[in-house]
Amino acid sequence: MKEFVVPAVVTADPDANASDLLVDRVALAPEGALFSLPTADGGWSDVTAREFHDQVVALAKGFMAAGVKSGDKIGFMCKTRYEWTLVDFATWFAGAALVPIYETSSPSQIQYILENSEANHIIVETAEHFSRFDEIAGDVTGVGHVWQMHLGDLEKLAGSGHGVSDEDLETRRTTAKGADLATLIYTSGSTGTPKGVVLTHSNFVELCRNSAIAMKEVLAPGASTVLFITTAHIFARLLSILYVHGGVRVGHQADTTQLMPALGSFKPTFLLVVPRVFEKVYNSAEQKAEAGGRGKIFRKAADVAVAHSQALDTGSVPLGLRLQFALFDRLVYSKLRSAMGGNVVYAISGSAPLGLRLAHFFRSVGIRILEGYGLTETTAPATVNLVDRFKIGTTGPALPGVGIRIDEDGEILVSGINVFAGYWKNDAATAEVMQDGWFRTGDIGVLDDDGYLTITGRKKEILVTAGGKNVAPASLEDPIRSNPIISQVVVVGDQKPFISALVTLDSEMLPTWLSNNDENPSISLADAASNPKVIAEVQRAVDAANSRVSRAESVRKFTILATDFTEASGHLTPKLSIKRHVIAADFADVIEGMYSGSPQTQGVSIQH
Repeated sequence: MKEFVVPAVVTADPDANASDLLVDRVALAPEGALFSLPTADGGWSDVTAREFHDQVVALAKGFMAAGVKSGDKIGFMCKTRYEWTLVDFATWFAGAALVPIYETSSPSQIQYILENSEANHIIVETAEHFSRFDEIAGDVTGVGHVWQMHLGDLEKLAGSGHGVSDEDLETRRTTAKGADLATLIYTSGSTGTPKGVVLTHSNFVELCRNSAIAMKEVLAPGASTVLFITTAHIFARLLSILYVHGGVRVGHQADTTQLMPALGSFKPTFLLVVPRVFEKVYNSAEQKAEAGGRGKIFRKAADVAVAHSQALDTGSVPLGLRLQFALFDRLVYSKLRSAMGGNVVYAISGSAPLGLRLAHFFRSVGIRILEGYGLTETTAPATVNLVDRFKIGTTGPALPGVGIRIDEDGEILVSGINVFAGYWKNDAATAEVMQDGWFRTGDIGVLDDDGYLTITGRKKEILVTAGGKNVAPASLEDPIRSNPIISQVVVVGDQKPFISALVTLDSEMLPTWLSNNDENPSISLADAASNPKVIAEVQRAVDAANSRVSRAESVRKFTILATDFTEASGHLTPKLSIKRHVIAADFADVIEGMYSGSPQTQGVSIQH
């Protein structure tokens, strides 16, 4: 058993609640910009800390005038936008707590969350969201107010609280203490029925205050970012609150197809990303270069970038490599930096592992990707690479106030200021994962001698072949998925004679790749799945992943599906993690087909 515990660097305040983070920010820098809102001419208009606070106060008074009481829970269904954080803090000022509902949730999922959480009210962003709620409204009789943002209900609320005094609001704002409920977030259900995760005010307050010091270079004066990851998930939610505490200027762009233009005009200094974003950036740049006849130059530049970053880790960059790097910095890397606004220096990455090659590549481009690790139950980050404590290929050391332990079977355990208070109305589930103050994550990993954590898989996802070989799917899936034409990969083979995989194609990248390879870019996914060049490219990606593992762990067969896994299809969670149990059930016949018939050692099939 190995263990690293990092002491907190800020003295805990058990009386503080999350609303204090905004109050303290306003006291420190009232005229500092906290947000920027998009304008009609493509620019951005700043919102100062004082202005944001005034809007929070007005909305909180509106909530109180409408009958919201201390301890109430408000369901909230809204995409990533400025109003998310406005509602979040206004709810806390009014003494209540939000229950986020993913904007992609079905009526039955909405009903489950509202009923299980015992929500008192709900806010929906769009008419379509309301329509889904309306289907089950008659079954959730405990819900009082239903506020619709598209009808201007937030503005109406903000204008209706004149009868609530500042004194009454302050009494309400300060009622909650550190141990009280700050939010109730439901797990994505990737392994079964969603559970309500109870996060306290202290989880947010102490984690933000300690993280701000640990990440002081990222959150330095003048720091700014564009938030595009769903705020309903704890990853972006925690960071959005940290940004208020740290005085970071934030813009929002929920439409990822408009992300690059937003970055170009906003010019952020850092980003919050999932690895798939950087995979897309790299793959798009490579295919664009290929289409312009510069594919060979781009690939050489990528090789030089990776070699340069690896040399940095050794402490010495040879002269020849430095000269090549300088050349490609002018020809290639500078253009990538410019495409992301020109000022991005750091990126905080989580939710899935980032490939080593991409991490080295972007580091040489000038963007240090700070990989971290955490779960909803740990209020997002437990470990993160820091500017002064950084190792590519790891998720970094524990944050101040957090402990990491590796159990005898390799499971990662977490303790500290970020660990949740338990599962809502589910003591049995809480007891299963808590052990003497340590949270059992269900993930497998290793700690090096310096306390850096590396994730190697999920305990529940480990496959055991018929020959008794343990296989961590992620070690195969992540490198295969980095190929530009591949969208998703699901490795299977539990109690089977060998490992196989389901593969889906990336509909965004595929047309460019097909065109670059002298194929019709307009063919359907089904036709592409049976295209010999596409099959060969998928085989190349599989071969590359297989080269990293033993033969017993390698993918012997794969099936290219004529469809993709999406949230809408029920195969991905809102944070785009695969739902293995759903996929295994829905494609059981396809999976079984890879193990029937002639006992090939390697092969491909296409499912139409």
